Amino acid sequence: MEEPKADPPRPSHSPRHRSLTRRRFWQLGAATAVAAADAGSLWQAGAASAAAQDYFDKAAELAGNDPVLTSLVDALSSGYAPPHPTAPAPQKIFDNVAVLSAGWVSATAILTSSGIILIDALTNPTEARRYIVSGLCTLGADPATIKYVVVTHGHGDHFGGAQYLADQYGARVMMAPADWNALAASRPPNAPTRDLNITDGQSLALGDTTVKLHYTPGHTAGSVSPIFPARWQGGAHTAMLWGGTAPPTATASKETYLNSILTFASKMSQAGVDVELSNHAFCDYGLERMTELRADPGISDNPFVLGTAKTKVFMQVMENMLRGRIALDQESTATTQAAGCC
Repeated sequence: MEEPKADPPRPSHSPRHRSLTRRRFWQLGAATAVAAADAGSLWQAGAASAAAQDYFDKAAELAGNDPVLTSLVDALSSGYAPPHPTAPAPQKIFDNVAVLSAGWVSATAILTSSGIILIDALTNPTEARRYIVSGLCTLGADPATIKYVVVTHGHGDHFGGAQYLADQYGARVMMAPADWNALAASRPPNAPTRDLNITDGQSLALGDTTVKLHYTPGHTAGSVSPIFPARWQGGAHTAMLWGGTAPPTATASKETYLNSILTFASKMSQAGVDVELSNHAFCDYGLERMTELRADPGISDNPFVLGTAKTKVFMQVMENMLRGRIALDQESTATTQAAGCC
């Protein structure tokens, strides 16, 4: 997520502007949201005529008072100002998954029997040394065993440390071709040298672990979201990490983003995903969940294990927020055209 560019001026719709008649639904909380998921998505592609506020209200209803879901509603709202929180300590959030965070943005290390698959590489070599290399050492993992750096998308806060890790440890850097091409055209600072292309649905195997890499364009043309195994206290789970959070400015790109949500939600269901992670942990209450886990590292109920029903709700909240953002665009366009025709 780069600092988002503001969308054009829009009508004053917001997920925080909610009708009093719906407030009773929001008090039902996470249990209501999980129950709603079992009924499937209520807002299909043919409902484009619904007002933007209806989608936002539906997202709020699904979220209830669950902090993971309400954080997501906020993060996907027009005009959202991302925070820049203090970097937390490096932390294993699963037996085989560690978060190495600069606060604003995080890298995720998947620890396998034959080395490390790193998801994203922070903003620059300094952050890579300070948070990734030092963090892995603190956790008893060897940064020299980083075999792959999977860049979820071509924004500087995700690829900036990748070339440093490649130079220092021989790690292979992976990105979707569309974002490799975008970096070649724009030549931003700290861009890695083109290395491995990610293909849609690719299985990346290392030791005892296989990560599935799925194209989820929208945030950028080459955004990628992984699905991978996570272990906690002897239990097996399946995690996903959404590759690019902030909705783009262009309506067509928002529509692409929405299609990616629907496609990836299907992949999640097929894989039995029950864990949700983000590379921007302020978007999903992730930093707070890390704090909770740090306070009680032996807790049996890992706060990152949402369950399959709630991960489905997570994607439905995303779906409705994007449908609302697209409807806002359409309303703004219609208002501008009406004003210009007189």
